[in-house]
Amino acid sequence: MRADARKNYNHLLAVARDVVTEHGADASMRDIARRADVGLATLLRHFPTREALFEALMCRHLDALAQKADELEAAKPPDEALVSWFREGVAFVHSYRGVVDLMASAHANPASALYASCAAVHAVGARLLLRAQAEGTARADMDGDDLFALMSALAWLAGQSAFAPRADHLFHLIASAILTNPSSNDVKKATC
Repeated sequence: MRADARKNYNHLLAVARDVVTEHGADASMRDIARRADVGLATLLRHFPTREALFEALMCRHLDALAQKADELEAAKPPDEALVSWFREGVAFVHSYRGVVDLMASAHANPASALYASCAAVHAVGARLLLRAQAEGTARADMDGDDLFALMSALAWLAGQSAFAPRADHLFHLIASAILTNPSSNDVKKATC
């Protein structure tokens, strides 16, 4: 991609991120184009569908989330790495209101533009979970799908005004349920 085209693409993504953060997954493509100071046709040329836009937005964060998993694996014990990454994943999913529904439906739909991104999240989470299970520090009856479902559920709950004040407490409850012998200090240490 030419330098000016890359600059325009990055500008559209930055504006889209801001609009989606404010309005969630139902953000208007017209509003994104207007705020980016381009025509709708220009936006649609780069992102022909809402899913394509979300895929582009999420890919950047998913790459960072995968890199974070690598860093945590190298620097922390398996249980701490798993819980720290899980917190990062919940925060990521929560940052785009309404994306939970898109990710949940894409999870089982290989034709979805988001399928590959969701598969990447699953693979990284499953890898961290397997590592903790091999050490005996995570429940053996869980798999990557369970971890993804819990991540999505916690992100959704944190976005609900009735549960938002309890988001940290709920996170600690779920993190404690993932680990086999969690002490409250271990979960807190892994989530800081």
